[in-house]
Amino acid sequence: MLHLRQVCLVARDLAPVEEDIAAILGLSPAYRDPAVAKWGLENAVFPVGTQFLEVVAPTAADTPAGRFMDRRGGDAGYMVILQTDDQAAYRARAAAAQVRTAFEFTDEGDGYSCWQLHPRDTGAAFLEIDQQRGNDPTGGWHPAGPDWEAHKRTDRVTGVSAVTLTAADPEALAARWQAVLDRPLVRRDDVLVMALDNAELHFAPAPTDGSGEEMTGITFRAADAGSVRATAAGRDRAGPDGAVYLCGVRLEFEQ
Repeated sequence: MLHLRQVCLVARDLAPVEEDIAAILGLSPAYRDPAVAKWGLENAVFPVGTQFLEVVAPTAADTPAGRFMDRRGGDAGYMVILQTDDQAAYRARAAAAQVRTAFEFTDEGDGYSCWQLHPRDTGAAFLEIDQQRGNDPTGGWHPAGPDWEAHKRTDRVTGVSAVTLTAADPEALAARWQAVLDRPLVRRDDVLVMALDNAELHFAPAPTDGSGEEMTGITFRAADAGSVRATAAGRDRAGPDGAVYLCGVRLEFEQ
């Protein structure tokens, strides 16, 4: 089992991005994790169907998240968080590929194991592969708090179907992720696509010359894309290409 369970963005200021997410995507924050304070952060976690969109923002100077934004030039895509029922198998693959662990912890209370890989080894974004007791990809999820289902709103978006990672050499980037995730890659036009159990990872050419490896896009399953785009236009977050631009990331919608 390998599901896309959560996508994390990083912002200089949490409140404006949180307001945009609520207004444009129609989502409701379910949880603010006090544990992120140890990294000088605050956050908000929004249910998107049975997946989650998180935004983190620094509350102190000289934080890892702040340095990440300095390298990216502002707000950006930050983490791709997967759920598995066999974390040990992916740990073994990462070790074989010499991909380092950036952070890990276990909460014995709800049987949650967090495992973050080093972004310098994977590229583009933090890759995190977590396991939760019960192994239910639609059920309990430690980072979303104890009552996230009460905050689920699906009037406008119902899930995340893809995350786009871009690089000057997308083949090399995809190969590093594949070394850990052990999923086949197929070419769709100029994009390499890796299918997870409930979503896809897209490895695409960098949008501009000189761009580094980045998470640049999220595709949502939409129940009402028209309202999303209309609200985004009213908040100056809509592009001429029909996409929505939020927190340094291009948001697309499929119905």
